[in-house]
Amino acid sequence: MSEILLATNPDNPQIIGSIKKTADEKAKQLPKPSGYHILCAIPEQEKEFDSGLVKADETIRNEETLTTVLFVVALGPDCYKDTHKFPTGPWCKVGDFILVRPHAGSRLVIHGKEFRMINDDTVEGTVEDPRGIKRK
Repeated sequence: MSEILLATNPDNPQIIGSIKKTADEKAKQLPKPSGYHILCAIPEQEKEFDSGLVKADETIRNEETLTTVLFVVALGPDCYKDTHKFPTGPWCKVGDFILVRPHAGSRLVIHGKEFRMINDDTVEGTVEDPRGIKRK
C-alpha cells in the first residue's frame, strides 16, 4: 500500500492528511480513453546493455520517451468505428503490443509509471513479442 499526501494550497502546501492506496485502487485511477483515443502503457525497458553494463536512469528515461512499442491498456468507445477510415476493422485490441512513431501521443505519469494517450490511426502495426525491438 502506498500513501498519497493531501495538501491545501498548491502555492504554499500544508499537509492536511493522506490516503493509503492499494494496487487495485491505483489501477482504478487510470484514465478511461474518450472518443477515438487509446490508452497505452510503456513496456519496461531493459536495465542493462547487451554487453552487461548497467544503464543510467537518464538513459532508461530517454528510451521510454522515444519508445516505438506500446502496450494497449484500453480503447475509447469510438475507436475504429469509422468504417470509411478503417474498412478492414480495428488495427489493434486491448492486450496488443503496437508500433508507433517516437513521441507519439500525450504522455502522462501515474504513480511513477508512464502512459500514453494516442489516436486510433496512430497505430502502425502490432507485434507478438516486443523484446529485441529497438528504435534506430
